[in-house]
Amino acid sequence: MTPFMGYFMLGSAFLLIVSMGLMLGRLLGGPTLYDRLLAVNSFGTKTVLFLCVFCFIIDRPDGVDIALLYALMNFIATIAVLKFFNYRALDVTLSGADAEDAR
Repeated sequence: MTPFMGYFMLGSAFLLIVSMGLMLGRLLGGPTLYDRLLAVNSFGTKTVLFLCVFCFIIDRPDGVDIALLYALMNFIATIAVLKFFNYRALDVTLSGADAEDAR
């Protein structure tokens, strides 16, 4: 790795950590639930990017697999939380009038 590439990777890792700090600020200060959920999702995405950059800084590119696994877990968790707050339950069974409204 060239010195320029090393500085570029360190700079991008630093900027990712700064943006993760800003996302934590939005998470704590978000006025609505959806702002907080968006902040958590963005924090997870930036964590995946940081893991990828960190793995290339330490010359262990096999850690990208862990980052991909974390990205899938982040996506599934976001969908589960949105479904829970929409229906107030994770298992949705429509009955009677609810089934007619869904059609």
